[in-house]
Amino acid sequence: MAKSKFEYVRNFEADDTCLRNCYIVVRLDGRNFHKFAEQHKFTKPNDNRALGLLTRSARSVMEELEDVVIAYGQSDEFSFVFKRTTHWFKRRASKFMTHVASQFSSSYVFYWKEFFGDQPLLYPPGFDGRVVLYPTNRNLRDYLSWRQADCHINNLYNTVFWTLVQKGGLTTVQAEERLKGTLAADKNEILFSEFDINYNKESLLHRKGTTLIWEKIDESVTKRMKIPNEEEKDVIVTRSKKTVQAHHCDIIGDQFWEDHPGILEADS
Repeated sequence: MAKSKFEYVRNFEADDTCLRNCYIVVRLDGRNFHKFAEQHKFTKPNDNRALGLLTRSARSVMEELEDVVIAYGQSDEFSFVFKRTTHWFKRRASKFMTHVASQFSSSYVFYWKEFFGDQPLLYPPGFDGRVVLYPTNRNLRDYLSWRQADCHINNLYNTVFWTLVQKGGLTTVQAEERLKGTLAADKNEILFSEFDINYNKESLLHRKGTTLIWEKIDESVTKRMKIPNEEEKDVIVTRSKKTVQAHHCDIIGDQFWEDHPGILEADS
């Protein structure tokens, strides 16, 4: 390729190559989503349409960027974990972040009608992103545990808060004041004693968030085949196919990781 005298400007680009032997995590957060949720009349405390759209957008990212080995999302955020040995984009942080953010944002708009039907999208949503590196499996698991613990804390608060407003007749200011200084046990007691709600029986989607991983599933298809010395006939053929599957379960304990040992690469 011919060079010009202007080629030198490339020297101003910052080197943002991610360290080798580290998991690359890209986390996206909805920008000003409190306002976005209000203007689009999201159901409180959880809108399953919005959560479904978030997950569909994340699935689109994984299907486009197959080096993502696991993704975790809740509320208006999703984290994407690229395998430790990935060499995509020459491990440039800016490339990872912009590819994930653009694929996710465009998918959120593209699949909007699939979840919200005729309800119009009033304006384009925005998502900010960051890239963080984790060198060990323990570090990565602790990161994902942190995000799931955050899901539990926020969902428990929001469940009690909106129950007090919607069923208890309190204003949002009164509900906020009522919950000031309360612990998890206090919030559970309010739900159970005043509203006969057992928080532990609430939806796993809301309490645990969504974990996406690659799994092989058997797929059966019918094919028209020519059998030797016979006429053509329909034959059922079974084949394995790797697809993105959603789980709503605990990822803080060991059971999930023991059930899916292929997600993590061995620490060197």
